[in-house]
Amino acid sequence: MLRPALRRLSTASWFQTAVGVVGAECLRLVWKTSRFALEPPDIYETVKPDLPVIVAMWHGQHFLMPFIKLKTHRAKTLISHHRDGAFNAVAAEWLGVDVIRGSGTHGTDFHRKGGVSAFREMLTALEEGYNVAMTADVPKVSRVCGAGIVKLASMSGRPIYPLAIATAPRWELDNWDRSVVSFPFSRGARVAGAPVRVPPDADAAALEAARLAVEQSLNAATARAYEIVDGKQESAVRG
Repeated sequence: MLRPALRRLSTASWFQTAVGVVGAECLRLVWKTSRFALEPPDIYETVKPDLPVIVAMWHGQHFLMPFIKLKTHRAKTLISHHRDGAFNAVAAEWLGVDVIRGSGTHGTDFHRKGGVSAFREMLTALEEGYNVAMTADVPKVSRVCGAGIVKLASMSGRPIYPLAIATAPRWELDNWDRSVVSFPFSRGARVAGAPVRVPPDADAAALEAARLAVEQSLNAATARAYEIVDGKQESAVRG
């Protein structure tokens, strides 16, 4: 009896709103009380001519992503229709990021998960000048880049900027996406990987090459972010 009751509670809009807002404010506390290195230090100037861009991240590292946005940036993010996604959607909107609901898939249920409509929304958002942030790995397959993000880059003509955020100390959950819980007064790092540009006429081989490039760039950015916060090498810029 307890499990069905908890399931009903988790789908109640008032409960989702309450949890999402509290979660957002906890994240704000982490951001405000922690010191975050930025690498490369001129990334905001570097990216300016490419705006709007597609921001790629791994599942489980998305919680602090709303804070990378400058006040002058408009941004939307893709969040799944799963009930856990509802909490994330509330938190993102509370922190000033618009939400597009839909999921990445392995290709067999793209339409059922709202993938087609979400893909169109992301294309429209980029055309309207919004930066679009999305997880590069599809659900349940951690750290393996899916094809959706490179198809979006090809059809929109916008570059992909891989981004990783790490903190220490941290609590890494034992789940499929290795979700990380950050604590206030932490050491943090924001690391942007090498951008990936996908030509509009990319064939299957070119799309696969781009997919691998995003995966490799994002893995490199993630490794570098953890390297910084775990004290193996200090970054010159903090903010």
